[in-house]
Amino acid sequence: MGKKRIIKETKEELLKEAETGGKKGAGVAAPLKEKKRKISHLRSAKIYIQSTYNNTIITLTDPNGNIIAWSSAGAAGFKGPKKATPFAASRVIEILLGKVRSLDIREVSVFVRGVGSGRDAAVRALINYGLEISVIKDLTAMPHNGCRPRKPRRV
Repeated sequence: MGKKRIIKETKEELLKEAETGGKKGAGVAAPLKEKKRKISHLRSAKIYIQSTYNNTIITLTDPNGNIIAWSSAGAAGFKGPKKATPFAASRVIEILLGKVRSLDIREVSVFVRGVGSGRDAAVRALINYGLEISVIKDLTAMPHNGCRPRKPRRV
């Protein structure tokens, strides 16, 4: 099966390894994750709606762009083709706003991206929820002449 290697370590190396917690790369500090800040209230926020043919993902951020909460049709319990429905998008909005109900959000800016069927339903659900919507902006990427089309059929 191959040679077996026997690694001999000196007592000093074993002591150094025990002092650093037995981790490789001793003496190098691992980068620490930033702690999440608790937000008590938020007057204005941004809502990003990404609607694809298969799913709808909605993210709520503070004015600086830091993510506060998110939800998607898949996370809401919809499976398969039901994730792409307008009803699923409206349920995602309800779940997201239920998560951040305690933040007392008054005004939102809505940014819509994608071509799915859930984009209009999500915006309507936001309007019905009673939030003041300052901006609705479409961020869907449009091709600047895009891919070459198929050659025409000769009959």
